Order: sequence, then C-alpha cells, then structure tokens
Amino acid sequence: MSDTQQPAAHAAPPPRTIPGTGAQRRHVLVAIVNNRPGVLNRVASLMRARNFNIESLAVSHLDDPEISRMTITLLGDDVNVEQATKQLYKLIDVLKVQDVTDDPTVQHELVLVKVRATDRNRGELISIVEMYKARIVDMAPESVIVETTGTETEVDALIALLRGYGIKELVRTGTVVMSRGSQSIEEATKR
Repeated sequence: MSDTQQPAAHAAPPPRTIPGTGAQRRHVLVAIVNNRPGVLNRVASLMRARNFNIESLAVSHLDDPEISRMTITLLGDDVNVEQATKQLYKLIDVLKVQDVTDDPTVQHELVLVKVRATDRNRGELISIVEMYKARIVDMAPESVIVETTGTETEVDALIALLRGYGIKELVRTGTVVMSRGSQSIEEATKR
C-alpha cells in the first residue's frame, strides 16, 4: 500500500447539512400588495406549495384603496421562511415583504366570543370582562357576546376563563402587526 491511501469504494459520504431542517417557530410576515383579484390566492398557493400551514391571515386595504396589507402568521424554520419570503417578492402584485418576527412590534387581534349566560352567572361574567378590559357588545337572555383585543396570550387567557361558562361561538381575526418606531413598510413601498 502507498502512503496516500484511497478511501474504500463502499465508504459512506460525509454527512451533509440539509437547509431548512431547523427548529420550527412562529413567524409573522407583512406583505404590501396591489389590491387586485387573485393576489390572495397566489400568496396562499405559494405557502401551500412550500408546505406551510398559515395560522392566521389578516388582509385589508390601506389608506390608498389600490394597495392592501397582509399579515401572515405561520410556523416554520428560519431557512424555509426566508426562502418563502424571497419567492413572495417574485409574485405579480407583491410590492414589499418583511419578516417582522424578530423586530419590536405591536401585535393584536380582535376576538368575539358568544358565551352562555344565566341570571345567576351574568354578574361574574361582567366582572371577568371588565377585569380583562374587554366589553360586552350584545346581551341576550341566554348569552352575551364579548369583544376583546390584545396579544394572542391575553386573548387566550380570557377565552380560557370564559370556556368555563360555555362558549357557544368564537371568532378571531388573527394577528395584525405594526413595527414599533418611525419606520414604515408602507412608506418604504412608495420610494
């Protein structure tokens, strides 16, 4: 044998790192898009093709009715979310995309909860609603509708308390987010 030995033909190749196999975490993306038919479908289809489950999606037009803002909340690893963000940029009618996951932000959602109510527990329900700075927007003989806004954690805490009374119906808008400070994703699209 020589001093420079060749590796055996049957030796396994060295292990390689596969991109996108990191830890899954919650990501929040903000996309500024043209307000046109089909844009939402293209964004959702891209996320489906990348095998993301969208946890929440909030869409509304901006001060300019020709432009819409999407807040997309999903679970994924950093590499795959970054790739999806880059692909969003390539879609027709997508003007700007920003992953605000690690940015200082204000995040809230709106929730309406219809809760079973009786004459006996109505006072307790009102106290809980007031304690959580929520409000009752409808009162019927056998139910109340509670409206609240806040972070996902704050909303979950109130819902957990109301669950003990019996939730008849619940609707959540999903997270909407705005970066803290003077920077604006909307102004950045106008440049």
